[in-house]
Amino acid sequence: MTEEEMKKLHSKIDAGVKAAIAAAIERHRKLGQSISIMRDGKLVTLSADEIPAIQNQQNTVSKDKWELH
Repeated sequence: MTEEEMKKLHSKIDAGVKAAIAAAIERHRKLGQSISIMRDGKLVTLSADEIPAIQNQQNTVSKDKWELH
């Protein structure tokens, strides 16, 4: 596999992972479930009301690292 093919594959994988994370976060928000995220090096739990609605599946979550709770 060439370097260019590897870059394209990595890009597709990244896009798929981001879309899956966005869908899972949105599902938690709609079901009223909380999520936990790392913000400024600290664990923060967001209630469903605090989870921002995702406008675009391609444009996932800001700078926070999201982990489902």
